Amino acid sequence: MNISYLLYNRNCRSKEKFFLLLISVFTMQVCLAQQPFAKWTDKELILDNGIVQRIIQLPTTTGKFITTSYNPINTDFKYFTKISPDFQFEINGTIYSGNGNWLLKNIAKHTDAKQGEGAAITLISADQKTELTIRFLLYPNLPVIRKDLVIKNLGEQIIMLESVDVEKFETTPYWASTFSWICHDYGRRRSIGPYDGNMQDALITVHNSDWQQGIIIGNEASGVIKHTSVFWQEATICAGLTHKDARFPFRKYIEKGQSFTTPQVFTMVYANYKDPDEILNTAVPDFVRRHMGIRLSELEHKPTFVYNTWVPFGKNINEKLIMELAKAAAAASMKEFIIDDGWEDNLGDWGIDKTKFPNGLKPVFDYIKSLGMKPGLWVSVGSASPESKVYKEHPEWFVIGKDGNFANLHIADNVSQIRSASFNTGWKDYIKKILLKFSVDYGLEYLKLDFAVVTSPYRFNNEESGDYATNHGFTDHNESFYVSYEKVWQLFDELHAAKPSLFIDCTFETMGGLQLIDYAMLKHAEGNWLSNFNGPDAKVDLRIRNMAWWRSPAIPATALVIGNPEMQDSAWDMHIKSLAGALPIMLGDPRKLSATDLKKYRGYADWLQLMENRYGIMSFRQDLAGYGEPMEGMWDGFQRINTETTSGGIIGVFRQGGADTERKVIVSYLDPLKIYTVKEAVSGKIIIQKATGKQLGQAGFKVTINEEYGGQLFEVAEK
Repeated sequence: MNISYLLYNRNCRSKEKFFLLLISVFTMQVCLAQQPFAKWTDKELILDNGIVQRIIQLPTTTGKFITTSYNPINTDFKYFTKISPDFQFEINGTIYSGNGNWLLKNIAKHTDAKQGEGAAITLISADQKTELTIRFLLYPNLPVIRKDLVIKNLGEQIIMLESVDVEKFETTPYWASTFSWICHDYGRRRSIGPYDGNMQDALITVHNSDWQQGIIIGNEASGVIKHTSVFWQEATICAGLTHKDARFPFRKYIEKGQSFTTPQVFTMVYANYKDPDEILNTAVPDFVRRHMGIRLSELEHKPTFVYNTWVPFGKNINEKLIMELAKAAAAASMKEFIIDDGWEDNLGDWGIDKTKFPNGLKPVFDYIKSLGMKPGLWVSVGSASPESKVYKEHPEWFVIGKDGNFANLHIADNVSQIRSASFNTGWKDYIKKILLKFSVDYGLEYLKLDFAVVTSPYRFNNEESGDYATNHGFTDHNESFYVSYEKVWQLFDELHAAKPSLFIDCTFETMGGLQLIDYAMLKHAEGNWLSNFNGPDAKVDLRIRNMAWWRSPAIPATALVIGNPEMQDSAWDMHIKSLAGALPIMLGDPRKLSATDLKKYRGYADWLQLMENRYGIMSFRQDLAGYGEPMEGMWDGFQRINTETTSGGIIGVFRQGGADTERKVIVSYLDPLKIYTVKEAVSGKIIIQKATGKQLGQAGFKVTINEEYGGQLFEVAEK
C-alpha cells in the first residue's frame, strides 16, 4: 500500500502536516519492527502488528479457546461478538470447536519465509483423542492475519476429518447481516443476505457502508474444495474446506500418530473505508504479491507478449507451419511462442508425431529460441488414450468411475477417447519424467498443462468427478478430491525445483471449474488459461477486459491468460490494448500481417516489454478511479502502477459504445509529491508534460476517443 498517498489524501492538506505525520508513522513502524507480533500469558494471546489486533482467550487448565476481540488498532469494530468459536471441524461426526473443552499444551513463536510472524498454540481435546495446533501469522504494515490448523490423531484408530472451518467468527445481531454487502466471486459481485460460497470464492469481502467497516476473507484451499460462508444458517463468517454435505465434500482420513495441516485462510479487518474496493486494490494485492508465496513473485522474468497456435490451426500443425509461424511471430516481436495441441502421437505416451515433425521437437524449439523467443508446449497433464502404451501397461494408474469402469473426467462426448489418470499412483512420476525431458533437456520455458484431473468444468453431475478407485492411496471418493489436488501441486513444485524459470499455465480445465483460478494454484503455477473468446469484433475485447476486471485485483493480473484473440483480426490493436490489463496473449496467423502491421505489432510488443523493464507492470494492476465493470454502452479502464517504487506504470482507457467522446482519467497511488509526465503508448506523444502525483490524483487528464468502440494506452513516468 502506498502509505504516503493515503496519509496525504486522508489526513492532511499541507506539506508540513504531511511530513510530520509521515515522520510519526515511520517512527511507529520502526518501533513496531522491533516488537514481536505475538505476545502471550497463560491466559491470553495478543496478536498485534500495529495495524490490527486480535485477542484470544486461552484455556488455563482446561477450557475454551475463543477470539474475544479482533479489530483494526484503536477502532470500535462492530462486526464480531465478544465470544467467537475461532475454528470448527468434525472428527467421526463429532464437532470440535473453540467453544469446546481444551487443555493448553504449548505456545511457541511461529514464522514463515515471507516475513510472517506470530504464534502456534497447541491444545489437547478433552477426550484426549486429538491434538490441535492453531498457527497465526501477521505481516509488516498490513492488516492481515493468516491462519491454519494442524490436527493430529492421538487415538488408536484411523479418524475421519470433515467440515473444517479454519476461521469461524460470530457476528453481531441484525446490523451486520442486514446492512452488509457480501462481495463474492473474487470480491466483485455484490449481494445482500445469507451467502454460501463456492469454488470461485478465493476471496470474499463483507462490507457495511453505514459503519464504513468490513472484513476480507481469503481462502487458500484448492479448487472445488474451498468453502466460505457468510450468515449462512447462523450469524457467523466461516472459511476453510467444503462441508460433508457439499457438492464436492472434503474428507481426510488421519492414521494413528499422524497429522493433517489445513490450507491457510487469511483475513483483513478494516475501518474508515467508504467502499471495499479501496482495500481490494491496496492491502490485498500487496499481501498476495509480497507475502503469500505465489510463483509469479518468484519468477525473475515475467512474460509480456505470448503467441499460441491453437486458433485457427487446432491440431492441424506440422514442422513447416510452426517454423513459418515462428518467423512471423518473431517479426512481430512476440516474446514467447507456444505450440498447442497436435504435436503428439497420442495422449499418454506423449511421443512426437513423426509424420508432422520428422526431426522431432528439439530442432523446432532451438529455432524458436534462435529467433529470440521462449518456446512453450501444450500437454494434457492427466490424460491418456485407450490406445496408448502407458494405459495398456499400467491400467492401475487410471481413475475409476462410480460404475466401476475406467473414467474420463473431461468432456462427456469423448468418453471413449480419453482415460483420466490418478496422480496418487505411478502416473505422477511418469508424467514428471516426460515434462522434465521437454523443459530441462529441450529448453522449454512455458508449459500449458490442460484438461480435467479432479473435476470437470463441463460436467454437472458431481458423481462424475474425483476417483472411486480402492487402490489409489485414498480411502474413498470424497478423500480423492483433496489428495488429487495436492499431488498435482507437488508435481508442479518438482518441475519448478528442476527449472525455476519455467512458466506453468495451469488451465481452468485442470483446476476443475469454468474460468476457475485461486490462491492455491498461484502458489504452484504462474498462470491460468481462463477462456476461449473467439471473434474479431469489439465484444471479444469487452469479454477480455471483463474477465480481467472480474478476477483482479484479488488475483494477480499476469496470472490471467485470456484467449483467443487473433493477430490478423481487423481490430487487432484493440485486442492488445485490452490484453495489456492481463497477460497479453495472441493467437491467429501472423503470416497474414502486412509489413505495416508487423511494424505496429513490434511497436506494441517492445513498448510492453519496456514498461515491464521500467516499472515492473506485470506485478501490478489496480482499478481506474471512476471506471467500473466493463460493459456495453460504458467506458472502462485499468491502471498498472508500481505502488512500491511509485515510479509510474501504464493506464488503459476504453470506450465500449459509450455516448460521450471525452472522459477524465484520475491516476491513483502515485507519490503525491513526485513529478510525473503522461505519454501516449508507443508514439511517446506527451499528454501531460509535468504534474505532481497529487495533481494526477485529483485533476487527472482528459482522454478523447472518437470511435464508438476504441481504446488508448498511456505511460505514466516519473520525471
